[in-house]
Amino acid sequence: MSQIYASFKSIGAYVPEKILSNTDLEKMVDTTDEWILKRTGIKERHIAADDEVTSDMGAKAAELAIERSDVSKEDIDLVLCATVTPDYFNMPSTACIISDKLGINNVQAFDISAACSGFVYLLTVAKAFVESGMKKNVLIIGAEKFSSIVDYTDRSTCILFGDGAGAAIISATNKKEEAFVDVHASADGSYADFLVTPAPGSINPVSQKVIDEGLNFVQMKGNETFKLAVKTLTKDVKEILAKNEINSEDIPHFIPHQANYRIIKAVGDALKMKEEQVVLTVGKYGNTSAASIPMAINDIWESGRLQNGELMLLDTFGGGLTWASALLPFAGKAK
Repeated sequence: MSQIYASFKSIGAYVPEKILSNTDLEKMVDTTDEWILKRTGIKERHIAADDEVTSDMGAKAAELAIERSDVSKEDIDLVLCATVTPDYFNMPSTACIISDKLGINNVQAFDISAACSGFVYLLTVAKAFVESGMKKNVLIIGAEKFSSIVDYTDRSTCILFGDGAGAAIISATNKKEEAFVDVHASADGSYADFLVTPAPGSINPVSQKVIDEGLNFVQMKGNETFKLAVKTLTKDVKEILAKNEINSEDIPHFIPHQANYRIIKAVGDALKMKEEQVVLTVGKYGNTSAASIPMAINDIWESGRLQNGELMLLDTFGGGLTWASALLPFAGKAK
């Protein structure tokens, strides 16, 4: 019996129409376009419409991923969604809602919560399901309406985040050249307070206090998170490359989490990556959490830069704290 491998078969993404520019933010909080650009590299971010929810964006990204694959909806046997901004806190899962919107019925579906690391965490789950033989075609989605948990009077966080979704099909294959090379994922809950949404939850159930104190909005220790992110991301990538005996110069597409240009630059420099190897979308989307990596993959696919068989190195870091990296070839059709 031939070995079963997991392969990355297609990519899709959705970005809301509305754009919130740095100039717009200047009118909302005490900040400037120049300061935001210098500190983060972000020029604008997309914001979902009032009547547009996380599952809407996830379903649109998923439709594209399915359309671009050789897989029909009837052949999808698992739907996974990574999000920290689910349609509901916290049931039903957003994956269930997306499945229904796609017309994928009677199929296992569930969410995971790993913040910005969510999409790469999903790769570990999809790989395990596929390579164990339990599932054949897994739809994975990273989707966030981050604007729903951002306090637009807090200049330290409101400049960073945007909305969007990305999706991929992970399928079984017996071709070794299409297989995931490696996926790493880890966490350290002792840093939980670095990036947290305090409510609603069992610690802070919904109350007037939650509303008055804005505990339903994301809170971040920016400087501490920045330093730890650079250190952790660099170490994680060096380890996955060394383990698999791959040199950084042999990676055509280094796709880091799009949180902050300075973090990306610091990690890229530490790995001696050339500018053309590093995928950058943070300037136009901001930090879209679990949607960040698939949206970036989609960008290079749609621009014709991502070809079949080319190796991708993914690297991400998020609330939890969580982090993850992945080495895998693109096994789908080029545009």
